[in-house]
Amino acid sequence: MRNRIVYAAYGVLATLLGVAAGHLVAALTNPASSPVLAVGSTVIDLTPTPVKEWAVKQFGTSDKPILIGSVFAGVLVLSAVAGILARRRFALGAGMLLGLVALAGAAALSRPTAGLADVLPALVAGVVGVAALAWLVRSTPVEEPSGRRSSGPAASRRGVLIGVGVMTAAAVVMGVAGRQIARARGVIKDLTLPAAAEPAPAFPEGLESTYPGIAPLRTPNDDFYRIDTRLTLPVIDRDTWTLTIDGDVDQEISLGFDDLLEMPLIERDITLTCVSNEVGGPYVGGTRWTGVRLTDLLDRAGIGSTGADQILSTDVDGMTISTPLDLATDGRDAMIAIAMDGQPLPRDHGYPARMVIPGLYGYVSACKWITRMTLTTYDEKTAYWTDRGWATEAPIKLMSRIDTPKPLANVKAGKTFIGGVAWHQHRGLTGVQVRIDGGEWQDATLGADVGNDYWRQWYVDWDAGSAGAGQHTLAVRALDENGEPQSSARATVFPDGASGVQSIVVNVA
Repeated sequence: MRNRIVYAAYGVLATLLGVAAGHLVAALTNPASSPVLAVGSTVIDLTPTPVKEWAVKQFGTSDKPILIGSVFAGVLVLSAVAGILARRRFALGAGMLLGLVALAGAAALSRPTAGLADVLPALVAGVVGVAALAWLVRSTPVEEPSGRRSSGPAASRRGVLIGVGVMTAAAVVMGVAGRQIARARGVIKDLTLPAAAEPAPAFPEGLESTYPGIAPLRTPNDDFYRIDTRLTLPVIDRDTWTLTIDGDVDQEISLGFDDLLEMPLIERDITLTCVSNEVGGPYVGGTRWTGVRLTDLLDRAGIGSTGADQILSTDVDGMTISTPLDLATDGRDAMIAIAMDGQPLPRDHGYPARMVIPGLYGYVSACKWITRMTLTTYDEKTAYWTDRGWATEAPIKLMSRIDTPKPLANVKAGKTFIGGVAWHQHRGLTGVQVRIDGGEWQDATLGADVGNDYWRQWYVDWDAGSAGAGQHTLAVRALDENGEPQSSARATVFPDGASGVQSIVVNVA
């Protein structure tokens, strides 16, 4: 039993060393080709939509670390089995490790933009891992059933311990080095943004300073939600990055980042919402975007005459998003954004450029790390999310949220307030109403109006003491541009966004 544990540990150590070496190589080439990340990305693509939505609902933005950890844990379990097999027959253990490496290599090559170089990290991981396992097995004598030790070029116990220590240290060093190299390669170079030809109006003061707990009127970049399928951020050199517009156009064009800077820039305050946002959920945020008007870019290429009905956007790693052409060009402030809150786009929000179209959920309007826009038809080409059954057109639904008090919060008896945000991008809203304990709906006071493409803060004064001690139910609804209330019918996020009225319970003491 003791020998089995030792050899299982050998299998794990050899795998860790190999994976660390592969991760280091990937950091120098393409971080997404790192063995564990490549397998994890393939798992994401193969996961059914209901399971993905369950993961987002349960784990939020922690779903990716949990996935990576789960994949890694599975790999280590199998590597432990490989180590045990190698105790009696090395070829079996080595073959199992090579099988794991082959899966990682196949996963890396299966990515849309993969090249032969993307299999290199898996090859390095295999060579290093098998070599490490071979040394460990050869250096450790095996106890025969008779109790005698097998003969062979076994190292001393001290030599084995030193070797294990060296391998462990090497795995740690290579893993950390790979992470630091990838991070250093992703540092955004200094960039001075030109002044916008169409600046946004002065931004008003939000309610959050007077009514703490309400989401800030402008979401800080670091707090802006991020929902996508990527396990690692792409490393993009803006000096070589290009945006190509092709398909049903008069002429195919390709623009560099400097070309975008030379075009007239617009500033717009726009709230984005993820289709995975449940009623009362956190995946919504508002900020000021700077970029080139989408129609200005399409005009340069010229929209063709063969009936294109979608813009098929592609990111630098081949991820595709489809946008209805008529909605993208109907006069709303659609843009290819290059800045967020006055700063170059952060890497996790699409650097160096992304699509932003107000009024549509992100899966059809917010392609990050964009590098191509193809004018085509839905019959001819389909995108990642539409292939998985999501709605083709995805207008954002009228929605409201209670930010304070929090669900199940303890509220002191006395005068306080209820507050939050509401949104109905591109169509706007005329009011927000709150109901306490199933009573009459009462009008809330709205915060500053930043435009129909932006959310509204709101609050209602509440004398919690008069409500009496114990549990109380608070509900909120928004009123659309015609004064009609948001739908109370509960719907899940699939296939075109959640609906329903948020209702929470608080305790007054």
